[in-house]
Amino acid sequence: MPGEIIDGRRISAEIRQELAQRVAALAPQDIVPTLAGMLVGDDPGSSGYVRLKEKAALDAGLRAEMLRLPADTSQQELLATVDSLNRRSDVHGIFVQLPLPSHLDEEAALAAVSPEKDVDGFHPMSVGRSWLGQDAFVPATPAGIMEMLRRSGLAELRHRHAVIVNTDNLVGKPLAALLTRPDVGADVTLCSGDTPNLARFTRQADLLVVAVNMPRFITADMVKEGVVAVDFGSNYLDDPSSPQGRRLVGDIDFEPVRQKATAITPVPGGAGPMTVTMLLAHTVLAAERRAHHA
Repeated sequence: MPGEIIDGRRISAEIRQELAQRVAALAPQDIVPTLAGMLVGDDPGSSGYVRLKEKAALDAGLRAEMLRLPADTSQQELLATVDSLNRRSDVHGIFVQLPLPSHLDEEAALAAVSPEKDVDGFHPMSVGRSWLGQDAFVPATPAGIMEMLRRSGLAELRHRHAVIVNTDNLVGKPLAALLTRPDVGADVTLCSGDTPNLARFTRQADLLVVAVNMPRFITADMVKEGVVAVDFGSNYLDDPSSPQGRRLVGDIDFEPVRQKATAITPVPGGAGPMTVTMLLAHTVLAAERRAHHA
């Protein structure tokens, strides 16, 4: 029997409804969860993503404050902008949209964000706390993957083998930190897309997470029966039958792998919709924490 499809759109919609209720609960304290973002320059992809975050925030009842800075913004000006947002009590979550123009130091910009407002989870203190199993914001993609697994009844992972085909700071490393927390207790292997004989690792996976942006890279012969497969790949293939002339596919060869899987995320409609949703969830949580300590 084909594996269950993990519907990221449905789960995301559920979470956003819950967030709207939590936002409403803060209203008597005159608190409106506020997400502030910084976009430097006019990169089309980044501009579109910032607009998506802004609309999602407003739809969920949050306030969005997106600062669009010119491409020639200096490092000093960028850090001063971050500092001004850190100081504002009405701003609860801050993100710096990446990539930044090449003349700017991304690490310094991310490290300038207050950890209490670091809803992207990129501050070194957030990273360190998450690896220590302490409470911290983590990047939205791994947070979304964990939430999908929980809400799908697939989060019992103690001593189950999780194989992550990605080693970056956005997905692989923070997801490994979450999976190895004492309350989860998975056994984790991190691989790269070019790991020699990758299939000898992926065939061991009870949970397989892939994010390498190589279309249909993971084939059915590379997974075992009963795997839970999570695909965060994003690849466009030419498709004359599509109105757009192209089609979005993931890193997993979906239908053949689904025949062996217990559960699998589709592309589109799987892990992707969760990313912005978890950014909003982190912002609401930051506002609730501030209300609690006010």
